[in-house]
Amino acid sequence: QLQVVESGGGFVQAGWSLRLSCAVSGSTFSINAMGWYRQAPGKQREFVAIISSSGSTIYADSVKGRFTIARDNAKNTVYLQMNSLKPVDTAVYYCNWGIATFYMRDVSRLSSWGQGTQVTVSS
Repeated sequence: QLQVVESGGGFVQAGWSLRLSCAVSGSTFSINAMGWYRQAPGKQREFVAIISSSGSTIYADSVKGRFTIARDNAKNTVYLQMNSLKPVDTAVYYCNWGIATFYMRDVSRLSSWGQGTQVTVSS
């Protein structure tokens, strides 16, 4: 089973960029799909982006065109490049893994969440 540690969050102004990193431990990293998720205050955790083991990607409509998910299998790391940040992007961001991408949009089907990293975007 993989374990994850998220980092890279911070406090930025609207329009700025951040890059989040998710360090993954476990020898099966390269064969698993990875995803980024977020939870804003008072809201349910939601899917943001997913990348398959082969590199294909899926994005939530709210971030499409602004966020980019990428992975480096040699470093066991998955990234989330966030550009043109908006106040509505303020949330704790988490990464997680799955055997396949088709069910990973449903956060209720995922377990073993890390601590997350806080992203705050001011207007």
